[in-house]
Amino acid sequence: MINMLKSIVKKLLRIEKRKAYKQFDIFNEKIVNSRFEIRKEDIYFFSEGTSKTDFDRHYVYHTAWAARMLAKTNPSKHIDISSSLYFSAIASSFVPIEFYDYRPADIHLPNLKSAFGDLQKLPFPSESVQSLSCMHVIEHIGLGRYGDLMDYDGDLKAIKELIRVLAPAGNLFFVTPIGHKARIVFNAHRIYTKEQIVNYFDELELEEFSLISEHWEDGGIVINPNKALIERQSYGCGCFWFKKGVK
Repeated sequence: MINMLKSIVKKLLRIEKRKAYKQFDIFNEKIVNSRFEIRKEDIYFFSEGTSKTDFDRHYVYHTAWAARMLAKTNPSKHIDISSSLYFSAIASSFVPIEFYDYRPADIHLPNLKSAFGDLQKLPFPSESVQSLSCMHVIEHIGLGRYGDLMDYDGDLKAIKELIRVLAPAGNLFFVTPIGHKARIVFNAHRIYTKEQIVNYFDELELEEFSLISEHWEDGGIVINPNKALIERQSYGCGCFWFKKGVK
């Protein structure tokens, strides 16, 4: 089976190369005033002539959701824990952001600070963070994928930390894979049920739940999806807006 797949890949690559060489010759023949060096050895053997632009539904939609949440809540400062760096980089254009990661990013932009942060021991006093996000992160904690220690309950410890540092009336934007069955795809990630996440964050109030379905025909970000749609997911993306009550 593996040899057959390798043979198919090699055949497709040969076809792609022939197509690229042909396109190169046609393109080269039409050059009148040479402004660039162009060589056959630099040919990029990859075709992206698709009818539509493909994209990762989880990462495009959940970062778009989070940016809209920040625009809606308008915090004076936002703390992000290890989410997609694209989110922090772009959102820092309209709100100051501090980005913390077990592997700090060497990024330099106005309004954006990057520093070390261990999600199981966050560097903030209890109830001190008014606006917080942790997106597509928890599912990896304790699986060793990113050099962290193996810990079956690592995700639960991290969740307790998020709850601990969130200030009264503070907002938490939390994103993780959601499906009809809870399972671990080792050592990539965990997939939770919606009920699990709501239960793990039972100290907080759920303001809104949105779903990014794994099925393109379901559209983009579905706010307050019905149970039937959630049950259709094997690897959907759940976006939770939690708020801590005032004592």
